[in-house]
Amino acid sequence: MKALLLEGKGEWKQMRVAGTEKPSPGKGEILIKVKAAGLNPVDYKTATGGNPLWTYPHILGLDAAGVVEETGSEVTNVQLGDRVVYHGDLTKKGGFAEYAVTTAHTVSIIPESVSFEDAAALPTAGYTAYQALYRKLRITEGESILIHGGAGGVGGFAIQMAKRSGLTVFTTASAANHEYVKSLGADYAIDYKESDVIAKVMELTAGNGVDAVLDTVSRQNATDSLDCLAFNGRIAYIAGAPDFTKVKPFTKAISYHEIALGAVHQSNNMEQQKDLAVMGDTMLMLVAERQLSPLLEQVISLEEVPEALLQLSERHVKGKIVARVDD
Repeated sequence: MKALLLEGKGEWKQMRVAGTEKPSPGKGEILIKVKAAGLNPVDYKTATGGNPLWTYPHILGLDAAGVVEETGSEVTNVQLGDRVVYHGDLTKKGGFAEYAVTTAHTVSIIPESVSFEDAAALPTAGYTAYQALYRKLRITEGESILIHGGAGGVGGFAIQMAKRSGLTVFTTASAANHEYVKSLGADYAIDYKESDVIAKVMELTAGNGVDAVLDTVSRQNATDSLDCLAFNGRIAYIAGAPDFTKVKPFTKAISYHEIALGAVHQSNNMEQQKDLAVMGDTMLMLVAERQLSPLLEQVISLEEVPEALLQLSERHVKGKIVARVDD
């Protein structure tokens, strides 16, 4: 089969499409003929540092959508020919290839009205946002939330879902992306390059702060965000934990939530792994009903993936990029 091959640690900019061995599904696994694969920052980040469980050449690509071509033993929830999408295990070979293997219990069936490209845009960014909002922050109608990086994948999905759930949504974005994030549902867009974000949030909330924060930027940004949380506020973070010592005990009673979506594959917790499919099912239905945008901005070829990952690494991308693997 053809695949985009990572020949060694840190060599993702030099990846080339070449032939490699077609995988086979084991117990509880399925073989998917990949139609589309989503790009995410985690792709170049893990490729840069490598993983001790990888053998080279490795295949990146955590998010893939395609058709079930073969099932391993003890697979009962999917059938040959099903259209599926999944968030993969980063320790295994991924979806930038003609064929990929994943666990059957973590896939979602794609509704007929949803394209493979739109489906492939969802998992890493969409499930991360979903998990942060509904599994960790447990947002409720009438609350307020600050979502950092609103023009990105996680931020864009989070804005949409938070607004659908009845929250007042604050987000950070460059001035050029303010109209875009507001089109997704943001009530307030703050230019992080020109404004003191924390001061602006406190001003807009009459000094009370927001009920929740989703930080997608950095450990320092998460730490700074503690200053704009209201009493009993919650923060979820995906790019480093804040400095917990900044908020003294018996003051604001803040709760902290780490988001590590892909770590579930190493947890051996079957119910939590199955929740990947639950989140996928929910989001796919919203896309099918046109209640949620998949944020798809670019569809590229497999050969163009390295250049697109470079754009992601330079933070020059809004929304989602998906590679079309097979027509």
